[in-house]
Amino acid sequence: GDSSGDKGKSKGGGKMNEEISSDSESESLVPRRTEEEEEEELEETAQEKKLRLAKLYLEQLKQQGEPVDWAGSVESGRKLHVIPRAKKGAEGQPSGHSSHVLCMAISSDGKYLASGDRSKLILIWEAQSCQHLYTFTGHRDAVSGLAFRRGTHQLYSTSHDRSVKVWNVAENSYVETLFGHQDAVAALDALSRECCVTAGGRDGTVRVWKIPEESQLVFYGHQGSIDSIQLINEEHMVSGADDGSVALWGLSKKRPLALQREAHGLRGELGLEQPFWVSSVAALLNTDLVATGSHSNSVRLWQCGEGFRQLDLLCDIPLVGFINSLKFSSAGDFLVAGVGQEHRLGRWWRIKEARNSVCIIPLHRAPRPPAAGS
Repeated sequence: GDSSGDKGKSKGGGKMNEEISSDSESESLVPRRTEEEEEEELEETAQEKKLRLAKLYLEQLKQQGEPVDWAGSVESGRKLHVIPRAKKGAEGQPSGHSSHVLCMAISSDGKYLASGDRSKLILIWEAQSCQHLYTFTGHRDAVSGLAFRRGTHQLYSTSHDRSVKVWNVAENSYVETLFGHQDAVAALDALSRECCVTAGGRDGTVRVWKIPEESQLVFYGHQGSIDSIQLINEEHMVSGADDGSVALWGLSKKRPLALQREAHGLRGELGLEQPFWVSSVAALLNTDLVATGSHSNSVRLWQCGEGFRQLDLLCDIPLVGFINSLKFSSAGDFLVAGVGQEHRLGRWWRIKEARNSVCIIPLHRAPRPPAAGS
């Protein structure tokens, strides 16, 4: 390991917090209504009813002192918190970022928020209040990827310094550093296992890091810079590259199970066509649904075929700009896209019509077709 974590911090960690289930019995909180009230209700639109019940539910949650479900803020578009940037040259420990924030992660119990910036820092916040708790130093270049191990407060980070670091957030401690990538690492993801996966950018590799064994598996398949990665489940992952390809991988096979070339088509004049770069990928956890982003004027939804051995295009969702990040909500009812006028890794092009924005795309599950013979 490397000693470039927090000085004097112990290696290893204490007992991790268990993941808290959020399956509260929401129905039981809505009281029964009288006949008169039901008649009045008929005059409401469906949307009004939805809003009224949501308000009632939130009001009762307030009375019970339960934490409010943040998804409600998604529907209203209301900002919950803004963490201002730190003033340069401020005395003492800054309580904000003074350079571009490149990555973020929230622990699965909703307790901690981690954010990584271009000036090598990882800041840890209490997620509910956005109060600054700790600053992790040790990376020697921009922090480009963060992920919490699900059900724990173990944090994995990666950086343009080519390393992967492990931290114990609950104990404010550095654990270890792992090396292997040959170029700036572009992205990182993790689920419940004590391992993480990384997209190695221009070194052309995807890596699986086995933390307890301090070992790594190296995967090859894309021709270009691998800029995005996401685990689909504990055994499979999806990655995207600037050669226009999207790959599906099994964690036990060194080559892709499926490789979709020109996933967003081609751009440029006849004879000089180049594939649209794939700038982001997302997977709806433990399903066969994958989303990809580029600057081809649409987000694409794909279905993984049998055994993750093919990718079938489901639909195009029109969206102008560079799709710099994608994430499904845990329930799969919406997809969030980070949209920019420029690519997140550099200023090669500018799409003037695009808005730098967070775009929330509602997803409606199609009814299942009736079973054969019914």
